[in-house]
Amino acid sequence: IKKEYIIEKSLKNIFFKAIITINSKGELKGKIIDSENNEEFLLLRIESAKGAFVAEVKKAYIELLYDIKDNCFTKQYFNNSQTNRIAYRVIEKYHNYPEFLWEKTPTSAVFRNADTKKWYLVILSVDRKKLEADKKGLVEIIDIKLDSKKIDELLKEKHFYPAYHMNKKNWITIILDNSLSDEQILELIEQSYGFSEKK
Repeated sequence: IKKEYIIEKSLKNIFFKAIITINSKGELKGKIIDSENNEEFLLLRIESAKGAFVAEVKKAYIELLYDIKDNCFTKQYFNNSQTNRIAYRVIEKYHNYPEFLWEKTPTSAVFRNADTKKWYLVILSVDRKKLEADKKGLVEIIDIKLDSKKIDELLKEKHFYPAYHMNKKNWITIILDNSLSDEQILELIEQSYGFSEKK
C-alpha cells in the first residue's frame, strides 16, 4: 500500500495556504494556493519572479518546509534500523554524535568520549563473509572495547566475533541484525564507554 502524508497549512500573515505531500519514500512535493480564488500561486515556481510580495510568500513557504524538516523527520545516520536505534540511544545517553572520518568508507563512524576523545564505539559496513566464511552480504557491525576476560567469555557465545579492524585483545565485534537485543548491546556499550573515561 502506498502511503502519502498531506499537510495543509495557512502561511503566516498571508491569505495563502501551502499543501505539502510526502510519499512513503520521504519525497516531498508542495504548492501554494491563493485562499481567495483557490488557484495555485505559480510565481512560486519561477526563480526569476521578483517583488516584495513574491519574496514574502517564498519566505513563508521556506519557513514552513524547515519546520516540517525539523519536526517530522528523524535523521537516519545508517542503513540498518537496529544501527539507527542504537546510535540514537547512544546520542541520548552520552551526548556524542557519530563522526564519519573516512572518505573511502563514508558510512563508517566512530563515537568518542567528549572529554577524553577516546573511541568507545565504531560502526562499520562490511561483507558478512569477513566474519562468517559461509555467509555473504553487506551488514552493519559495531566494535566495542571490553575487558579481555569478558571478550574471551563472549567469543564462546553466538553472535560475537573477534574484532574487525581493531585490536582483538581489547575489542569485539557484533553484527547488528537483531540477533541480540538493543538492551544487551547497550549494556556492553556502557562498559566500553567506561574504558574511555578519565582514570
